[in-house]
Amino acid sequence: MSGDHTRPEGEAAVAEAERPAVHPRSPRQALMPDTLPPPPSRRVRHPIVVVGNAIFTLVVLVIIGGGGALYMGKRKFDAAGPLDRERTVMIQRGQGIRDIAEQLRREGVIDQPLWFVTGAALMRVTDELKAGEYLFERNVSMRDVLGLLVEGRSIQHQVTVPEGLTSEQIVAKLGEQDVLTGNVREIPKEGTLLPETYKVTRGISREQVIQRMAAAHRRLVQEVWERRSPDLPLRSPEELVTLASIVEKETGKADERTRVAAVFINRLQRRMRLQSDPTVVYGVVGGKATLGRGLSRDELDRPTPYNTYIVDGLPPGPIANPGRASLEATANPSRTKELYFVADGTGGHVFAESYEQHTKNVARWREVERQQDPNAAAANRQLLSPQPAAPIPQATPKPASAKATRPVRANRKQDGDND
Repeated sequence: MSGDHTRPEGEAAVAEAERPAVHPRSPRQALMPDTLPPPPSRRVRHPIVVVGNAIFTLVVLVIIGGGGALYMGKRKFDAAGPLDRERTVMIQRGQGIRDIAEQLRREGVIDQPLWFVTGAALMRVTDELKAGEYLFERNVSMRDVLGLLVEGRSIQHQVTVPEGLTSEQIVAKLGEQDVLTGNVREIPKEGTLLPETYKVTRGISREQVIQRMAAAHRRLVQEVWERRSPDLPLRSPEELVTLASIVEKETGKADERTRVAAVFINRLQRRMRLQSDPTVVYGVVGGKATLGRGLSRDELDRPTPYNTYIVDGLPPGPIANPGRASLEATANPSRTKELYFVADGTGGHVFAESYEQHTKNVARWREVERQQDPNAAAANRQLLSPQPAAPIPQATPKPASAKATRPVRANRKQDGDND
């Protein structure tokens, strides 16, 4: 029939005959698994691969363990320390990192020396710890302790050297400072040290402080000399220091220094003798620079290279170590015509251009002196009674000055003067 796709019976029979016969399986066979192919043979790994894997595993474990240790160590390194109050610790020169760590442990600053040493090693500062006296705050961390030691932020002590001391007196004063060590090998030359307040660390030597003072003096003198007034009758920085030392000893009042310096500058320009008591004292006692009393007539008349009542011009060298203010005042004195000054009884001085005015000032000072100490005033009047002066090559007006604590020399008679 048209559209009938049914195969003929004969063909179906042939196909059925060609299909392979399927033998039925028994129940027991049905429960048994089908036969599987044999497994492939296992590859044997090379020994290098095995060792490599083991090493890699070990490295990973070390990294993990090390990372954990570093994390814990960092926390410990940055954590507050065991110190329960501020403490000063002296780290001696030459100590190694382990010695320092153990000392800090004994002082209670840290409690884990191993972490401290490890931290210093990791920060590569093991050899950069500086000796000195350190102040550690309460609960300071190991990181901050290490930072202090590396930066050298040790305790700073102040050593103050007053202006106007001689070099011998300065060395003696440094000897009183217990934060300093050692001795000064040689007394420095007069007028070569700068009096100031110096910051030092405990254990620094006295010789080192002297060297610092000398270097500071050289720098300052050169600086002041370059800024001096152009018409000074001074030929060198050394002469500037010499005159500044006299100014330093004559007055301790800041507002007087330039006027005192002007008096001496005016006298030098007029070829007048300086006639300064402090120079006479220095000629008598030298580096000790103090009598503890007033000058006697014999001392005032005693010929020494420093007796400016006798010698012309400046003495042969400084009589003390002047400070910055006196150096600057001498290099740039006041513009005055004053030639005299005398104590006023209040710690200062009164100045005069003429001898007549100066004589009146001296009389007023004597009255003040009499009221303060009648016995001393009487002795001074006897000491200061006019005496003829020895002839000198040029005219020499009356003495320039006197300290408030010393007898007044300003009315002493000069060449040809009469009572």
